[in-house]
Amino acid sequence: MAVQVRIPTPLRTFTGGAETVSADGSTVQALIENLEALYPGLKERLVDEKGNVRRFVNLYVGEEDIRFLDGLQTELKDGDEISVVPAIAGGA
Repeated sequence: MAVQVRIPTPLRTFTGGAETVSADGSTVQALIENLEALYPGLKERLVDEKGNVRRFVNLYVGEEDIRFLDGLQTELKDGDEISVVPAIAGGA
């Protein structure tokens, strides 16, 4: 089951500069494992050593943040679009 993954600029060094990549996975967690197999080093930028999504990374299935769905166990279907969005902090 192929899904499209939108890669933010800082992580494109892992994808050879590709803005969007195709990967497989029935859940977000399985997708991350497949991304790691295709693009080594990407997984550690997305999840911490305990396997949790890093605080400064947001993962969206369509328009929905996985934190408000089933987290890494969020189910995916063929054709879904996943967006990796780095959290932005700051202000005055």
